[in-house]
Amino acid sequence: MNPTLQQDVKDIEIILEKVKQQGIDFLNSINDVPTSTQNTITTNRNLNDSGLGALSALEEFNQRLASLMVSQAGPRYWGFVTGGATPASIVGDWLTTIYDPNAQATKAQGGVSALIEMESINLLLQLLDLPKSFLGGFVTGATMSNFTSLAVARQWFGKQLGHDFAKNGITAPLNILSATPHSSSVKCLAMLGIGSQNFTKIKTVEGNREAIDITVLEQNIKSLNGQPFILISSAGTVNTADFDDFVAITKLKEKYNFWWHIDAAFGGFAACSPKYKHLVNGWENADSITIDCHKWLNVPYESAFYLVKEQHKNLQVETFQNSNAPYLGDPLENFSYLNFLPENSRRLKALPVWFSLLAYGKKGFQDIVENSVEMALQLDVFITNDESFELLAPTRLNNVCFTLAGEHNQEKVNLFLTHLNDKGKVFMTPTVYQNRKGIRASFVNWRTTEFDVQLAIAEMKASVLELGIE
Repeated sequence: MNPTLQQDVKDIEIILEKVKQQGIDFLNSINDVPTSTQNTITTNRNLNDSGLGALSALEEFNQRLASLMVSQAGPRYWGFVTGGATPASIVGDWLTTIYDPNAQATKAQGGVSALIEMESINLLLQLLDLPKSFLGGFVTGATMSNFTSLAVARQWFGKQLGHDFAKNGITAPLNILSATPHSSSVKCLAMLGIGSQNFTKIKTVEGNREAIDITVLEQNIKSLNGQPFILISSAGTVNTADFDDFVAITKLKEKYNFWWHIDAAFGGFAACSPKYKHLVNGWENADSITIDCHKWLNVPYESAFYLVKEQHKNLQVETFQNSNAPYLGDPLENFSYLNFLPENSRRLKALPVWFSLLAYGKKGFQDIVENSVEMALQLDVFITNDESFELLAPTRLNNVCFTLAGEHNQEKVNLFLTHLNDKGKVFMTPTVYQNRKGIRASFVNWRTTEFDVQLAIAEMKASVLELGIE
């Protein structure tokens, strides 16, 4: 064995103890860790021959790289709809790293950790009150969840025309309809060979909405003259957390032949709360659903799952089967995630989710969702009543979309946001909404309290004064 590696094996308890203490120190101070940094490094470090060993590498990390880390998992990081890891999810993530399984099989001599994944999907269906008619699995994020779902939808579309797109490539144009798709869905159309511009953008509902206009949607459907199509709908749009009318879409599904996909990356968790569950009424009738775990479920980053109706499992296997690996056997008889999603190499992303669900239960996630919305509404009240700001849209759930008051300040919006973020107390993201420059604050972190909202408000007021915005 390499002598440096051998020494690390001997020192493993010391190494892990140091990392544990560093982690505890960071988490205990996360409220005070900046949300943004201007620190940087040169990235041309030379690789040495003999290696430093883990403890010396940790020391160099602390000297050179730790200052690059910000509190993205903290209570005032309101950009990119990013949650923060709960204690239970950290347990699951650490154990995933320690056990280090390739989570694919449910019946195999070489490991059956995918059973944990199946149980986790079962628990998630209960949390979200969805039927067991969905099959699901874990991927890295909403992009890969959308990709998985839309890849099966692409195969479904081909079959409606008597084509096998997975084997022979796309041999006919696909009809894609959507109103306000997330950029990751549009990216997936590019990756799937459909084309990022090859979808029909449907008008949204009147009255400052991002939801699809059902009447206009049906008009577009009729113009297809019976051709199949794929509908991409939203449970929580990225700017204003708006929801399409799933009950109305369910009625359309009874009349027309289409694949219905819902991007519910964060909005699906509205189902956890009796107050907001009505927003997803009818979503159980979709063919596929995308949901992120590293958003409102508050597990470590790179975690999402897809749900595809079990009735489409043959299409899913046709899309993702490792067809040149006969030793895997019949993919329907000998289940393996190898044949149901894109990645052949997968860590056990389900374990942090499993720990979280068992640790906090339905009530725990109801509390997280409802607290997040309450914090968003507190920021909404401030913006509504402060003459320096104005809402761009109503706060429907957990996203607050706003801007500086007055058209004359449009050119200062980005300056204001950069100044605010550079202060390091709160982080928000820029956006454009209905051709106006805006700012979006997204609340999903379990740590966020009224104190954090008030601190952010104070920083916003200070930035207005410091920049002389009128």
